[in-house]
Amino acid sequence: MSNQIESIQHSPLKTFISRMKELCQPKDIYLCDGSDKEWDSLTSTLVEAGTLIRLNPEKRPNSFLARSAPSDVARVEERTFICSKREDQAGPTNNWMEDWKMVELLKEKFHGCMKGRTMYVIPFCMGPLDSPLAKVGVQVTDSAYAVLNMRIMTHMGKDVLEMLEKERAGKVSSRRTKPGFFIPCVHSVGAPLEEGEADVPWPCNEDKYIVHFPVTREIWSYGSGYGGNALLGKKCLALRIASNIARDHGWLAEHMLILGVEEPDGTKSYITGAFPSACGKTNLSMLVPPESYQKAGWKTSIVGDDIAWLWPHEDGKLHAINPETGYFGVAPGTSWESNPTAMETLRANCIFTNVALTDDGDVWWEDMTQEPPAHLIDWKGNDWTPDCNTPAAHPNARFTAPADQCPTIDPDWQNPDGVPVEAVIFGGRRKTTMPLVYEAFNWSHGIYIGATMGSEKTAAAAGQVGQVRRDPFAMLPFTGYNMGSYFRHWFQLQKHVKRPPRFFHVNWFRRDVDGGFLWPGFGENIRVLEWIIHRCKGQARAHETRIGWVPEAADFNLEGVSVDAEQFARLMAFDPEEWKQEVISQSELFLRLFHTMPKQLVYERELLSARLS
Repeated sequence: MSNQIESIQHSPLKTFISRMKELCQPKDIYLCDGSDKEWDSLTSTLVEAGTLIRLNPEKRPNSFLARSAPSDVARVEERTFICSKREDQAGPTNNWMEDWKMVELLKEKFHGCMKGRTMYVIPFCMGPLDSPLAKVGVQVTDSAYAVLNMRIMTHMGKDVLEMLEKERAGKVSSRRTKPGFFIPCVHSVGAPLEEGEADVPWPCNEDKYIVHFPVTREIWSYGSGYGGNALLGKKCLALRIASNIARDHGWLAEHMLILGVEEPDGTKSYITGAFPSACGKTNLSMLVPPESYQKAGWKTSIVGDDIAWLWPHEDGKLHAINPETGYFGVAPGTSWESNPTAMETLRANCIFTNVALTDDGDVWWEDMTQEPPAHLIDWKGNDWTPDCNTPAAHPNARFTAPADQCPTIDPDWQNPDGVPVEAVIFGGRRKTTMPLVYEAFNWSHGIYIGATMGSEKTAAAAGQVGQVRRDPFAMLPFTGYNMGSYFRHWFQLQKHVKRPPRFFHVNWFRRDVDGGFLWPGFGENIRVLEWIIHRCKGQARAHETRIGWVPEAADFNLEGVSVDAEQFARLMAFDPEEWKQEVISQSELFLRLFHTMPKQLVYERELLSARLS
C-alpha cells in the first residue's frame, strides 16, 4: 500500500514519512483517508485479530469493545517528558530530559519498532479546519486501534491532507498562523513482529515514553497503545504542545469544558470551566436542567467537554473553540441518572475500552445500573458475577464517542470563530472550607483562584483525609512548559481582552457534620449557573466578603430544591481558621515555583492573608 504515499504533493510531509519508514522499518505503509470504507475495513481486521469485539448491532450499532493489556490502562505521567535545552524551560512540575539526549534514546527505541506491521499515516486537524487556531498534525502509528479512535476524536483524513497541500502550494487562503505547517507525531506500540511470529490482540511494551519537543513542535510516543498515550492529538498536541504555541502567539490552550446556557428570553451565554478529575466536569458540560427549569424555557448545550482553546477576539471578548470532534470519557460512574446526555450519545458508532461485556453483546460498567447483571465477561476477558471481589470494568475504562451524536450539541460547536466566553469557573472536591460559589474580585484574583485550586485526597489515596492536592487550572499534567511562566502568560493576556470574562469558584461537594452532601448537584447546578450568568450581566446581587463576592439565599432560586435558607447558609459558611489553613497549604506550590511565580500571585496571597488576619 506504500504507493499511496507517492501521491502526496507536500514535500516536507513526504520527507517525514520517508524518514519514519527508514527508522521504524514497517512492512507496509497506509495513508488514511478517514472514509467509512476504511473504518469498516480496519474494524473487521481488528475483530478478526481479536483486538475488537463487535457489539450487538441491535443494541449498540457499529460499536466495538477493546480489551487492553493489564499493564496498559491509563496515562503514564511518570513516563511523560517535556524536552528542551534547559530544565527551567520545562519547570519543576514536568519530567525533563535534555532534548538531544532524548532524541538519541528515542532513535534507539524506534529503530525497527514497526517490523512486520503496517505504518498508518494519519493527517488530522484539531479545531474546525477554517479556524484561525486550527492545528494540523500528521501521526504515524502501527496501531489500527489508534487510527479508529483518531477518526472519532479529530478531523481526519483526505480533507485535511488536501487542505495542507493547498496551503503549502499557496492555492488557498488560510487564517492559520503557519499555513502548510504540520506537527509531526510519531507513535509505536513498540512490539515488532519477526517473520512468522504470531501477534497478540493488544501489543505494547513495558518500557513507555510519551515525549514532547516544544521547540520543534514534535511528539513521540512509544510502548503504549492506550488513550492519550496513543491518540496524540488529544493531551499531547491539544494541551502540551498547543500551550507552547499559545504562549508564543497570544492565546490559551486549556483543560476546560465549554457550556452554553440559554435563558427563557432566548439569550445565550457561554461558560468555560476547569476541574480536576472526579469533580463533575463531564456531568456539568452535559448538564440537563431540572423539569421546572425546562418548562420555564432554560436550555443547555455543549461545545466541548474537555479542552478549550481561547483567544482575544476582535469583539473584545475571549472566544473559545473545542479542538476535538469526540468524547474520550471515563465510563464507570456514567449512568442514566448521573449523565443521561452521555448515555444517549453512546447509542452507536462508539469504541469502548476495558468495560465489561454482557451476555447479550452489550457493555456494562460500575454504577451504570443500580443492580449489576447476574453474569458478565469482565475487562480482562474472565467470567464475572456480583460475588466477585474485583470490578467488572477497569476504573479508567473509556468510551470514544462522536461529538455530533450528543443530543445537546451546540449549533456553534464547529464555528471557526468560536463562542464568546462570559465566565470562567474553577472547582474542586472539598468537604469543607470552600462555599458553593463565589466570584473573584477581578482578573488577577481570578488567576490566583485558578492557580491554587485543588481537591481533597481520600484516605485510601493519600492516607490523610482532607489533604489538598493542588492542580493549578487543572493543568498540572498538561502544561507543556514552566507552570510559573504559564501563570504569567495568563496575566499578560489580560492586556488584549477589552471585555474580559468574570471568574468564579464552585464546590458541589461540601458536606454537613454527618457527612451528607449539602447540595444536590447534577441538574440542580443550573441554579448556580443562573446566578453566575446574571452576575456577568449585572442582574444578580452579591455581597463582598474577605474571599470574594458571594450570594445570599435571597439571591438564589431555591424554589423546588431541598435546600432551605439555613442549609444554604451552611453551604456558604466562611470559617477564617479554615481559610488560614488553606493559605498555609498553598506554600508548597509557591515554593516549587518560587523562581518563576508572577509577583501578582504573591501579592494576591498576601492580600488574602491580610483580609483573614
